[in-house]
Amino acid sequence: MQAMRQLALLAAALPLFAQFADTLAPSPENPAIGYFNYLAHPWRDPITLLSQKLRSGTVHLRYEERAGYLRSLLASLNVPVESQLAVFSKTSLQSARIEPRNPRTIFFNDEVAVAWVRGGFIEVASADPEQGVVFYTLEQRPAANPELLRRDDCLSCHRSDASLGVPGMVIRSRYPAPDGMPRLILGGFETDHRSPFEERWGGWYVTGAIAGARHMGNAFVTDEDHPEAMSSETLLSLATKFDTTAYLSPYSDIAALLVFNHQMHMVNLLTRFGWEVRAHAGGEHGGLDALLRDGAKEVVDYLLFVDEVPLPGPVRVSNGFAESFAARGPRDAEGRSLRQLDLETRLLRYPCSYMIYSPVFASLPEPALAAIYRRMWQVLSGEEKDRRYARLTAADRGAIVEILRATKKGLPPYFRPL
Repeated sequence: MQAMRQLALLAAALPLFAQFADTLAPSPENPAIGYFNYLAHPWRDPITLLSQKLRSGTVHLRYEERAGYLRSLLASLNVPVESQLAVFSKTSLQSARIEPRNPRTIFFNDEVAVAWVRGGFIEVASADPEQGVVFYTLEQRPAANPELLRRDDCLSCHRSDASLGVPGMVIRSRYPAPDGMPRLILGGFETDHRSPFEERWGGWYVTGAIAGARHMGNAFVTDEDHPEAMSSETLLSLATKFDTTAYLSPYSDIAALLVFNHQMHMVNLLTRFGWEVRAHAGGEHGGLDALLRDGAKEVVDYLLFVDEVPLPGPVRVSNGFAESFAARGPRDAEGRSLRQLDLETRLLRYPCSYMIYSPVFASLPEPALAAIYRRMWQVLSGEEKDRRYARLTAADRGAIVEILRATKKGLPPYFRPL
């Protein structure tokens, strides 16, 4: 019986190890990609642009005693403090410093994610419009000219099957021990908005709650024979778990986690599609029509939340993230925005990703953009009859088209009012 249990645990862990397998994504060294070739493909990610301003003296980073450059860096990148998430599992570059009483915090906007752990350095994942995510670190010590250093060694984890084979983001849910060490033999999950809630947020703190939902956040494995029995508690503030004095916020808001889960895979998906189409032009792939058709379908299904797991009940939030997120617009004449959160039965009030406004989307090769728009119109116009799309009601589809017509530059003229 013990041998059978060990085999079962090993089988559960195989998806974890599979993420390091080779993928069929284009090579970053492909001349059409040139991820490591700055001369041929200059970086245009937010950190590169900020670094130029730091060197010219038009922007300065201010050092604080407790959080170092964190607050100043967030302000320079327009990253809201309300987006703070807290991870207590030992799963990052600074795993030795991370534990439940000293979690790693992550702040994000549409283009960057900034991570900070007390006693360590700052990590930044910065999305280049074409190249994928670029990684940097910033030492936490006062300096006349602080410098964000590019770290390609981060690709050992951030370019894998879990990121679709491109330099990207990975959100992992693990079974953590009480000290924060992930019990890798028990397996784990990569999560996005399609994931069951029972698989989400292992090793993460979660403040707020979803009525009727059980998740893995705020919990520890104490019985490895029955990891499913670990009990998650509802938190309204992180202050009940550790000293939050040095932190910018006492929250790891559940609404921010829901948005983060959606966004990270969206960035990877757009980057992967762009790479594939660009590599095809460079001769690495065959069958452009099939590539565009299949890629656009996958992107649009995710963009329109076709396979989103419904919320089992209303979300109770713990800070002002939902309001600050929605306030960033853009809005149509009726005040509607793709950034408005629903948080009753689904994530977004209008189920079309706000990432359609992102530089990553706008910088897709023209054939990829054209294919995505054609597929979007097939779905939104009602031409697509597959029952999978029935969850997009006529009211949803009509509102999305109207909002896009009013707010999205470059929208094809065949997007007519429904």
